[in-house]
Amino acid sequence: MNSELYLSDLESKPESLTALADALTAEDPFAKLPESPARVLFLGMGSSRYAAGVAALRLRAAGVDAYADYASATATYPSSKDTLIIPISATGGSRETLDASDRYARGPAFVAALTNVPGSPLAERADLVIPMHAGKERGGVACRTFQHTLALLLALETKLTGADRDVPALIKKSAEATADLLDRRDEWLPLTMELLDGPHGVYTIAPAERLSSAEQSALMVREGPRRAADACETGDWAHVDVYLTKTLDYRALLFPGSRYDAQAMDWVRERGSTVIAVGAEVKDAATAVRYAHDDDPDVALLTETLVAELVAAYWWNSQ
Repeated sequence: MNSELYLSDLESKPESLTALADALTAEDPFAKLPESPARVLFLGMGSSRYAAGVAALRLRAAGVDAYADYASATATYPSSKDTLIIPISATGGSRETLDASDRYARGPAFVAALTNVPGSPLAERADLVIPMHAGKERGGVACRTFQHTLALLLALETKLTGADRDVPALIKKSAEATADLLDRRDEWLPLTMELLDGPHGVYTIAPAERLSSAEQSALMVREGPRRAADACETGDWAHVDVYLTKTLDYRALLFPGSRYDAQAMDWVRERGSTVIAVGAEVKDAATAVRYAHDDDPDVALLTETLVAELVAAYWWNSQ
């Protein structure tokens, strides 16, 4: 892992996203999927599972029986001919994901692997390989691959549900949003770093529909600068994390959009905690980090983790 190369990986996100949009325009990577599977099962670890959790929730909301599981789980859905298995691994070599895929590699379920390395061991276990088109992450941290995984899972959702969504256009909007955050980082990043730089770590809060943003953001703070960080769903926050605001110097990134934002901010206000809002103005937040197209929830899903990723990169570089 290398902090300078990690920052370079982040800075190349807009170009990488544009290339992904062009690839999806040129060819449908999901064209050979079985039609109308009765069930979709995502398998992955870490960032891959974070993205899969949101994808499964969105599919269920559209009426598709979908579930995201830890690849390390010993008990999950059995293999059946009407089940679509989507193992996800950027490297294609995650031990747990390979072990989970082995349970399905001989059928009758159809296995479509999502990976950034088409010739990887995971690809060898699959009936179909969907390349992430994220390029090599020289910093050793899954950042572009996480963003591309989310984008491709939105394309999969469109395929399975028949939704009227132009995914390549959405990805290009997200590239513009990402570029805007990068280009204007001198305006928002120093204050964000200062406000989050407390003695008790960083906390991240997001609605269930974008929980991956909180999970990935916390992971970046742990993985790069090796600081304490944890993620929480906004509604659940009042049941599991609110207690920390009473005893800690609590500092959080809030990704707005939950009907329970105000409930969380009531406690923040009462306890004098520090919250930075990402993508929208929030009453009593210490500041808000805005960016192009941040009023589009799907753009937010693909873009907003860059705030924590850049904080992590600069903290890491300063060590």
